[in-house]
Amino acid sequence: MEVQSSSNNGGHSSFSSLRVYLNSLSATPSRLSRRAISVSTSSDEMSRVRAVSGEQMRRTLRWYDLIGLGIGGMVGAGVFVTTGRASRLDAGPSIVVSYAIAGLCALLSAFCYTEFAVHLPVAGGAFSYIRITFGEFPAFFTGANLIMDYVMSNAAVSRSFTAYLGTAFGISTSKWRFVVSGLPKGFNEIDPVAVLVVLVITVIICCSTRESSKVNMIMTAFHIAFIFFVIVMGFIKGDSKNLSSPANPEHPSGFFPFGAAGVFNGAAMVYLSYIGYDAVSTMAEEVENPVKDIPVGVSGSVAIVTVLYCLMAVSMSMLLPYDMIDPEAPFSAAFRGSNGWEWVTKVVGIGASFGILTSLLVAMLGQARYMCVIGRSRVVPFWFAKIHPKTSTPVNASTFLGTFLCLIHSFILLLSNSDEI
Repeated sequence: MEVQSSSNNGGHSSFSSLRVYLNSLSATPSRLSRRAISVSTSSDEMSRVRAVSGEQMRRTLRWYDLIGLGIGGMVGAGVFVTTGRASRLDAGPSIVVSYAIAGLCALLSAFCYTEFAVHLPVAGGAFSYIRITFGEFPAFFTGANLIMDYVMSNAAVSRSFTAYLGTAFGISTSKWRFVVSGLPKGFNEIDPVAVLVVLVITVIICCSTRESSKVNMIMTAFHIAFIFFVIVMGFIKGDSKNLSSPANPEHPSGFFPFGAAGVFNGAAMVYLSYIGYDAVSTMAEEVENPVKDIPVGVSGSVAIVTVLYCLMAVSMSMLLPYDMIDPEAPFSAAFRGSNGWEWVTKVVGIGASFGILTSLLVAMLGQARYMCVIGRSRVVPFWFAKIHPKTSTPVNASTFLGTFLCLIHSFILLLSNSDEI
């Protein structure tokens, strides 16, 4: 772990030269034992630790920006799959209750993030909260897991953009990618479209947080419009009888075909659709009025998304009996076999594409701020903590993670068939 210690390295960074690094490395056991149990304080995080970045992040975000970022981070393409899987396998038509329960749990968790973010309005999110509560060592593992989680999930999400876009325009995924011979199967497909998407988003988040919020607002507005379209089409084409009657009379019937256990099992599965609001807490350092804006922004976004998810669940349950729902592509499959309604599948693909872009934008904003604050604690080189004087954004962390993400997801193994949306 990197520290500034005059006794060990003359007051310079542990990474300033090879000699200094080797000297610092030899002192690792004593430094680790000292820092592992040390606990930071709120005042330190707000003053001394923040000063490591040099420049300060500009406070330009308001509550409506946070609501937009929260919705954009949560409502990705996954909801189009998770809803069908949970309904078919666990809850049936009562999937709407599952979403309501999961939304309540997410809201309670959001209250915790809100409490910490108001008390400690810095960009570190969960890393900073654990650092002042449990100490450096648990915070280190938390930060490492968060960075790995963001990078790997963003890699998969960015590649799925190509699949949904191909579905919208009727183009096979294979035509968007090219194969590199000599590499293992599954890791030999290069996706230039996904690389381009990540590079463009990296440039956007490096330029300005405020401009990133505006871009997110525009894409989120389009995405919500597509979602409302799918909801309305479900109510128009659907049948309320499907809320209680399965296609096969031998299967359990009623609104709660699998009972209370099915409802809670479904809630556990669809809770994954709410992941993303935590990234909003990393924007706390850039909020104009944290005490007012953060509670409204974080909690408001979770509440709005819960309503959207419940409406989508009702719409899907009306389209088909629960035992006929395609668990992998519930909305697309419901319209695919209907005469004159196949075009709706293209709309679903376009809407999902916007969802992927917004969730990727918010996640990349979050991962850069995590890396920035981890750099401030000198667990990694404090080069990552530097804030650009013109853009007031962590350009070093954003550029590094964006480039690393491009290298990883160029060869990442797809866990499912991308042509089946």
